[in-house]
Amino acid sequence: MNEETLKKVQSNPKYLELVHKKTSLGWTLAIVMLVIYYGFILVLAFAPSALGQPLSAGSTMTVGIPIGVFIIVSAFALTGIYVHKANTEFDPLNQQIVEESK
Repeated sequence: MNEETLKKVQSNPKYLELVHKKTSLGWTLAIVMLVIYYGFILVLAFAPSALGQPLSAGSTMTVGIPIGVFIIVSAFALTGIYVHKANTEFDPLNQQIVEESK
């Protein structure tokens, strides 16, 4: 990419909007995942018996197992949210920027 095209893209208001949206979403999703993960780690460190409680009387499954599954599923869900936003919002905006910079 030559210098002129680069300046044209960087000065485009849609480019600045795209950068802002991607950065905001990325940080938001990262913070949500960190809160979920480190919340689990803190419970594990300071109240491990809470995760070791059986789900019901006589059950061999503990509270920690569904919580662990939730953590894994939440990582996939947050990734899905990002991919959906990228496909429906970021990609069309990116395409507009490319077309305008030609």
